[in-house]
This record gives sequence, structure tokens and C-alpha cells, in this order.
Amino acid sequence: MRFHVDQNRRIARGVYRMELTGDTRELTRPGQFVQVALPGFYLRRPLSVCDWVKGEQGSLTLIYKALGQGTRQLGEMQPGDSLDLLTGLGNGYDVDGLPDVQACERPLLVGGGVGTPPLFGLCKALLVLGKKPVVVLGFGTADEIFLDREFADLGVSVHLCTLDGSAGRKGLVTLGMQELRGQFDYVFACGPEPMLRAVHAQAQESGIPGQYSFEERMACGFGVCMGCSCETKYGSRRICKDGPVLRGEEIRW
Repeated sequence: MRFHVDQNRRIARGVYRMELTGDTRELTRPGQFVQVALPGFYLRRPLSVCDWVKGEQGSLTLIYKALGQGTRQLGEMQPGDSLDLLTGLGNGYDVDGLPDVQACERPLLVGGGVGTPPLFGLCKALLVLGKKPVVVLGFGTADEIFLDREFADLGVSVHLCTLDGSAGRKGLVTLGMQELRGQFDYVFACGPEPMLRAVHAQAQESGIPGQYSFEERMACGFGVCMGCSCETKYGSRRICKDGPVLRGEEIRW
């Protein structure tokens, strides 16, 4: 499906924000992702969806880090260019179909680096449902921070942690969780696996349920190749199709 680039700009060190126009009707939940086709590359690049407006001529926001040749090429795209995207991939976060989510009042959203973008759309969805989210974001250093102001503009409390202490609290996102102990009753998280493991362990200590979005190398992006399979307590799951979001009780580290 063809999407047109409206804007593509750097918003932090090595991090870009791309605004596109196209058919977003396949997107149904925050936490889903798209597969981007780039000229000259055989495999598509999976990118999480930051935000979208649903419609045949809808809008889509992607935030990505230029790490390899493919994403560096993506960073060179200009307004007016077009891209081929597969949309509506992955299960996304379940914000209203689970009893423990329906019962929660103050969910905690924990993002690490480029795991932050899908939490923005999630935060908006939770606010619509009358929840009162609290956000903890972790970055390496101050010049890597993004979306903190956008979260604050939604009216939610934002707590920053950086490894070098150049902004917010010095330390990992688990420090922010410790300081908010007793102030949240559910956890949504997205970030590198070591961070997810630590967040999950801390939530488990307090008996707090949650959903965790995992990153994995993907080929097809929709469950055919089985290349991103992982083992859970309930059997094998495909991160691209059955994930990327797993519930806390099914994760096997």
C-alpha cells in the first residue's frame, strides 16, 4: 500500500519522525507495526506505529532510529516521496478487552529509547477510556530524548531517566518505577529486552499485571516464515503475528 511522505525530520540524536498520508484502516490497536519496503533492500523494515488517524486518506506517524543502511536511507526521504507499507501488523496492546485492564485506574507506561513511540498512541487510547496514565521514559543521555513534551501535552505525568544523569533521574527506568511504587496498578512496557526483563521482574514482585512489547528480527512480518518465533509458558508464539505484545504471565525469559 502506497503512503506519501509529508514530513521527515530529525528530532533527537539519530532519531527521526516521519509523517505520512495513506490508508490506515487496517490499524486497530496501539502497539501495532508496519513493514516498510525500501528500494534496493530485499527485506522490509518493521517500524512501530507512534500515532495515526484512521481513514482511507488517514495519517501515520513513525519514529525510528537510523542504525543500519536501510533506516539511514529512510532518513533521507523527502516530502513528496512515497513508500510501500504493509500496515495493521501485530496484535498491539489490549486496552479494553481484558478484565485486569478494565479494572486498572492508573496504568504505568515504561519506554526505553526507540521503544517509546508506540506508548504515545497507547497513552491517548487509555486517556479516552478514562484512565490516568503515568509515564516513565529511559534514554542514554539528554540529546537522545524525544516525545517527553508530547506526552506532557496530553496532561500526563512524565518521569525521565538517563544513564548519565544529563536529564531527569540518573539511572534505569526501574528507578522511576521504584519511586512510583504504590501509585500504579498495571504496566505497559516497550523497549530492549534487558529493560523488559527488569520491568517485568519489578512488577511481578508487587503482583502487578502488564503487557510487554518485544523487538525481534523479522522477515515476512505476518507469521508465515516463523523466523521470529519464541517460547512462552503457553507454547510457541510468533512475535510478528501473536505479538509483539505478550502478557506478563506468559513470558518465559
